[in-house]
Amino acid sequence: MPKSSHSRRTKIEPLKPVKTLYVIPAFNEEGSIGILLKHLRSAPRDCVLVVSDASTDQTAAIARAAGAEVLELPLQLGAWGATQAGLRFALRHGYDRVITLDADGQHDPQSIPDLTAAQLRSSADVIIGTFPKRLSRSRQLAWHWFRALSGLRVEDLTSGFRLYSRRAIRVLASAEATLLDYQDVGVLLLARRYGLSIREVPVTMHPRHDGRSRVFASWFIVAGYMAQTTLLCLARVGRWPTAKALQNEISV
Repeated sequence: MPKSSHSRRTKIEPLKPVKTLYVIPAFNEEGSIGILLKHLRSAPRDCVLVVSDASTDQTAAIARAAGAEVLELPLQLGAWGATQAGLRFALRHGYDRVITLDADGQHDPQSIPDLTAAQLRSSADVIIGTFPKRLSRSRQLAWHWFRALSGLRVEDLTSGFRLYSRRAIRVLASAEATLLDYQDVGVLLLARRYGLSIREVPVTMHPRHDGRSRVFASWFIVAGYMAQTTLLCLARVGRWPTAKALQNEISV
C-alpha cells in the first residue's frame, strides 16, 4: 500500500554559510594596521586579507603576526588597484561577499553588522557605510558637484567602508574596472551601468590612527582628482540611468 503524502518528509537542505572576505588595502600603515586587526577580531568574520600596496615599512609583517592573510603587491597600484586585487582573490577563492575597510583605522569594525544587516534586508549588491558629517565644507561642495554631474544619489561618495556581493565582485574584478584610479565615483558609475543595486547605511567612523590621508596628500593631487573625476562624470553623459536604476540608489 503506497504511503500517504502526509507521511512523506521533505528533506530540508541546511542553509549554506555565507563566505565573507575582509579586504584591507594598505600602504605603509604600520602605525595603524595592528590596531585595526585587533579590533577586527571581535567582528564576525571568515578571512581577513591585507593587500600591501608595495609598502616599504612593516605593514605586511605586522598583519601576518596578527593572523591575517597578506598579499604583497610588487608595484604600487593605489587604493583601488589594491582593493581590486583583493576582489580578484575573493572571486578566485569562491567568497560570496567582500567587505572593504581602510587600513588607517577610520572604519569601526563594530559597524560591520550594520552593513550585513542592510544587505540581508535589501539584497543589494553594494552597501556603502556612510558618514557624511566627516566631510569638510569644501568636500561637501565637491561631492555635490559630482552628484550633479553623475546623477548618483549617494551621500558619501568616497567611503571605502563597503560591502560587495558576488555579482558586484565579478563586475569590479573585471578588466574594465582596472581602468579606474579611485574606488569612489567611477566604481559606483560602473556598478550602476551593470545594473547593480546600491544602498547606504550610517556607520561610525574615527579619526586616522596615524598620520594624514595618503590619497589626498597635497593640493596638486586633489586638483588632479577633481579634474579626472569631473571628466569621468562627463564621459557618462548620455548614459543616464533609468527610473528603475535610480531606485537602486537609496538609503536603508
